[in-house]
Amino acid sequence: MKAMAVVIAAAALMATCSHAAADKDPAWETAMKATVTPKDNGAALENPGMGWVFHYYDNVPANYGSRLEPSDTVDDYPGLTVVYLRIPWSYIEPEEGRFNWAVVDTPGERWIAKGKQIAFRFSCSESWMRWATPEWVQKAGAKGHNFKPGDGVKPDGPFWEPDYDDPIFLEKLDRFLAAAAARYDGNPAVAFVDVGSFGVWGEGHTYSSTRLPYSVATLRKHIDLHCKHFKKTLLAANDDFASHDRGQSIIDYACEKGLTLRDDSILVQAGKNAYFNAKMAPAFWPKVPVILESEHYGGSRDRGCWQDGSLYLRAVEEYHASYASIHWWPREFLKECRPLIDRMNLRLGYRLQLLEASWPAQIPVGGTWQFNAKWRNAGVAPCLPGGYPAVTFKDAKGGIAGVFVDEGFDMRSLPVGAPDKAEARAQEKTFALPFQLTGGACSVYVSVGTRTGTPRIALPLEGDDGQRRYKIGTVQVTGDYAVRAGVLEKRGGKWLLPLTWTVHRPLPAGVAPFCHFESKGKIAFQGNPPPDAPQAELGKPGVVQLPCAFDVPEKARGGSFGVHVGLWLPERIGQADERLMPDVGENDKRVIAGQLNVGADGEAAFVPKTAP
Repeated sequence: MKAMAVVIAAAALMATCSHAAADKDPAWETAMKATVTPKDNGAALENPGMGWVFHYYDNVPANYGSRLEPSDTVDDYPGLTVVYLRIPWSYIEPEEGRFNWAVVDTPGERWIAKGKQIAFRFSCSESWMRWATPEWVQKAGAKGHNFKPGDGVKPDGPFWEPDYDDPIFLEKLDRFLAAAAARYDGNPAVAFVDVGSFGVWGEGHTYSSTRLPYSVATLRKHIDLHCKHFKKTLLAANDDFASHDRGQSIIDYACEKGLTLRDDSILVQAGKNAYFNAKMAPAFWPKVPVILESEHYGGSRDRGCWQDGSLYLRAVEEYHASYASIHWWPREFLKECRPLIDRMNLRLGYRLQLLEASWPAQIPVGGTWQFNAKWRNAGVAPCLPGGYPAVTFKDAKGGIAGVFVDEGFDMRSLPVGAPDKAEARAQEKTFALPFQLTGGACSVYVSVGTRTGTPRIALPLEGDDGQRRYKIGTVQVTGDYAVRAGVLEKRGGKWLLPLTWTVHRPLPAGVAPFCHFESKGKIAFQGNPPPDAPQAELGKPGVVQLPCAFDVPEKARGGSFGVHVGLWLPERIGQADERLMPDVGENDKRVIAGQLNVGADGEAAFVPKTAP
C-alpha cells in the first residue's frame, strides 16, 4: 500500500529550512523581515481631545440644533467630536435651588450615546434676553445695570447685566457652579467647560452690553470660582479676558491655573484682522488643547469676510488648535465648506502617522521579537491625551493571540511642525512572547492607546478591525517543532504510527514524545516510542523518525479516538512549560494527528487530519 502522510504544521519544512539558512547566512534574517510603509488614507479622525465642536445651543436655544430630529446626530459631519451647549444660567436654574438639567442632558445624551463628548458655557449676560442671570438673583439683592446693545448702560435698557463684583451675585453663582460641578466635573463625557460667567455672551468683555470696565481682580474671582468646583474637567479662558486694557496678566493667570485658551469669533473681520491673539497660544498649546470658534458662518459669509475660509485654517495653524467650531447650521456649513473642512481635518489637533514598520517574518515561540517603527504627528497640536503604540497578533479566527505594548514610547512626545515637515521619531522595542502563544500564522495589527493595549486613538490607516486596530501584515509564529504522521502499520502484534519530528532548535535534556488516544475529552489509552527508538535525538535540531507504538485495549474495541501527539518534559509536570510548543497545535500544546477507528475485532485504521 502506498504510504500516505499529512503535514500537521503548515510550512513545517519551510520553517526547518529557514532555521538552517539563518544559521549560515546572517543576511537571510534581513531578507526575512516584514517591512511596510503605510500611507495616510486622508480620513477625518475622531479622537480624544480634538475635533469639530458643534454649537447645538449658541446662547439662543434655537441655534443651531433646533432643526435636528432627536435621532439626528449629524453623523455625516467628518471629525465632529464635541457638542457645545452654550446656554444662559437662567435656563438651568429658573428658581433658586430648582435645576432643570434636562435642558442640557437631553441633547447631550444623543451624542454621548455615539461616543462623542459635550462641553458647556453658562452665561450671565445676553443681548437678546433680559434675564440671562436668573431674575431671582437680582431680587435677592444683587446689583446690576440695564443696558442697550451699542449704547451701554441705560436706565430704561431692555437687558440686565449683573455687577460682576457684587457679593450676592457671586454667592449665588458659587452655589450654581457647585451644583454643576457635582454633576459634570470629571465626567469623561465632558470635554471642557468655559469660564463663561463674565461678560456679554460669556465672552469676557462688555463691549456689546454695559461697556463697563472691570479689573483683572474681577476676572480672577470668576476663574477662581470655576477652579474651586471644577477640579478635574478642563476649563477654558477666553482671549477677550485681556480686553478693556486688562492686558496679558489675566491670560497668564489663567494659564497658571491650568486653563486652556479659546478665541471666539475668528473671521468677524477679514484679512489681517481675521484674528488677533495667536501670540497668546504658545503658553497653552504644548500643555492643553486650544479651542477656536469662528464667527457665525452665515454672517461672516454675507459680509464678505469669510471668502474661501482659508484664514480659518491659517488660524488653526497659528494657534496650534485642537478644536474648531461648527458655528452655523451644520449641514449648510458642511455643504458650502466641504473642501475647507477636509483640509482642516488633516491638520486640526493631532494626526498620528505610521510611516514605516518592520518585524521578523518568522518568530520562534518562547523567545523575543523586535518591532521597529517610524511615527510622525502630522497635526498642528501635540497628542495631548498621550498614547502608547501596541502590536496585536490575531489568529486565523480573529482571536487575540498576543498583545505587545511599548510603554517607553509616548505619542505625546512627537513634535509638531508645518504640513509634512514634522520630525519623525523611531520606535525600537524588543518584546518577550507570552507562554500561551501558540504556533501558526498570525495577522499583525497596530494601535495606539493605553498601557494595557486597549486602543483609544484612531489612525489614518486602512484595515481597521472596528476597534481602532489596523492590520499591517502577517507573521509566522514557529514552535519548537513540527510533526507529521505517516501510515499506521502493525508489527509483531503492536500498532505503530510513524511520526516525523522536525526540531527547530536545541531542546532541553529529557524531552520525550507522547501520544494520546482520546474519547469524549478523556484520554482512553496512550502510546510510547519503541524501546529501541532514538529518543535522545529529539534534543537536537533536525529531522527525527520516532514512531508511536501502542496496543489497543479490549475496552477500545468498536470505538473512535482522536489522536493527539506532542513533546513534553516529565520533570516539569504541572508547570506552564511542561509541554513544548508545536508550530501548529491546540491551546493545550498538543497536535491533532488524526482519528483512530477501532473495529469490533480490534483492528485499527488511522485517518490523518487534513492539512490546514
